Amino acid sequence: MIIWTDVDGVLTADPRLVPEARTLGEISYNEAAELAYFGAKVLHPKTLRPVSEAGIPVWIRNSLAPDRAGTKITRTGHPAGRGVKAITAIQDVTLITVGGRGMVGVPGVAAKTFAAAANARANVLLISQSSSENDICFIVNTADASSTVEKLREVSVFDIQSAALKDIEHITVDREIAIVAVAGDRMRGMPGIAGRTFSALGKRGVNIIAIAQGSSEYNVSFVVHSDSMPEAVQELHKEFGLMRSDYSEV
Repeated sequence: MIIWTDVDGVLTADPRLVPEARTLGEISYNEAAELAYFGAKVLHPKTLRPVSEAGIPVWIRNSLAPDRAGTKITRTGHPAGRGVKAITAIQDVTLITVGGRGMVGVPGVAAKTFAAAANARANVLLISQSSSENDICFIVNTADASSTVEKLREVSVFDIQSAALKDIEHITVDREIAIVAVAGDRMRGMPGIAGRTFSALGKRGVNIIAIAQGSSEYNVSFVVHSDSMPEAVQELHKEFGLMRSDYSEV
């Protein structure tokens, strides 16, 4: 199966942010899904579901340059010794934080929070919670932020008026943020990926607002100020050796 588009394939980063980004020769269905979810515009996250179930290879090719090999997507992909295949980012998103000392140890607060997001028909892109349980923060598309907050305030008013449930004390909104993700199928079980990620960003003075890693371990995603996102992507692309000059998929 070939998907014709206007780019050479799936790249190691957005070339508008990283001019040295290169086309990946082969990636797995899992990697393609992660990259699509976290901002790569070549594929929609749901595009690969039917072909991945059947094990059908997919090629992403450039209709303007059909002689180029493009990117092949298969069940196993091509293993990368470095673990990381690409760096991607999502903009036009909003961080919503629900907090309060009364949330600690109280069952159902997270359920109420995400039920409110569901009632607003908002897709939750990332979730992070402090170990103290004082805060739950999550990210939605900016277009859905106002309706999500409205639904959350309905829950908050109910709790504040209840003598027994004074759970939510504040709801804050930050629209000046972006999500950056370090993705790769072979990151699973490889030590040091997160350490290298945050060490590289720390050296460049990039502040991390929130962090999330799925149990699949196919990506480490984190939240930064929108102004810091380009620098974060560029620095990590360099840190993991994804440049044209030194990249190898073996």
